[in-house]
Amino acid sequence: MAALHPLLRLLLLRPPPPPPPTSPPFPTTRRSSFSGAAAVALLLLAGSPPPPPARADIDGGGEDIDESRVVRLFQEASPSVVFIKDLVVGRNSARESGKLQAEGGDDGEEEGATVEGTGSGFVWDTAGHIVTNYHVVAKLAGDGSAFHRCKVFLEDSSGTSYSKEGTLVGCDPSYDLAVLKVDVDGDRLRPALIGTSKGLRVGQSCFAIGNPYGYEHTLTTGVVSGLGREIPSPNGRPIRGAIQTDAAINSGNSGGPLIDSYGHVIGVNTATFTRKGTGISSGVNFAIPIDTVVQSVPNLIVYGTSVSNRF
Repeated sequence: MAALHPLLRLLLLRPPPPPPPTSPPFPTTRRSSFSGAAAVALLLLAGSPPPPPARADIDGGGEDIDESRVVRLFQEASPSVVFIKDLVVGRNSARESGKLQAEGGDDGEEEGATVEGTGSGFVWDTAGHIVTNYHVVAKLAGDGSAFHRCKVFLEDSSGTSYSKEGTLVGCDPSYDLAVLKVDVDGDRLRPALIGTSKGLRVGQSCFAIGNPYGYEHTLTTGVVSGLGREIPSPNGRPIRGAIQTDAAINSGNSGGPLIDSYGHVIGVNTATFTRKGTGISSGVNFAIPIDTVVQSVPNLIVYGTSVSNRF
């Protein structure tokens, strides 16, 4: 016990340790409370599911909004677009083919016929009138050495394809326009929605539907690249006010519709600028404005080809 007394005395002589502070200094309080809040937030984040990704689809289909709109646009507009074939047969075989058609219908190409050209068009009304370019059907009148016939391939509202003989009602070479007539029940036709070219703006979306190189119901997309352009007509006169677009227009697209984002026809595809010797579109394409078409087509339907436009 005697040996323990000095140790006890030393312990007793030491000053007692300072009591723990009842409230830490302000900076410590902020740091600790911030750390605690951060820890709580991290725990909440770790325990909660990740936020859903931004939706870019319609009706849960997983498609982009613009993509779905274009798909629907094509589905609604394509039944109004027709495929036109210019068939040529010799005079002797023409009589035979006419006999075959009288006996067996008109849903195919005649024997001995050769496809000389193809193009596009669109249904104007339920009376069976088809609008196309003049240069697509310019040879229907014949030149004495061959006999030209026009076959129009259509699609009804149920998606069934069929073909009919097309007769030339009237043409307007000054605007590269022509009207054909097919004998079809009105309920099998889907007239195109006619819009206006007034108020078009450079940069707005547009879509071309046609049959380039014989590939039926082809859709190409682009924008209105320019307005008020001037292009030559088949008779050499200028067509003023043409619409320029970068939507691809190639051989066989002629006569097909250029439509806007609402499915309304704003022009008739008619020409493309190609680099000499290539035959490939450069992306500079032209359509006749629909306001010009609306002025010309009713006259062609009622009066036919005017005397001044007959070659």
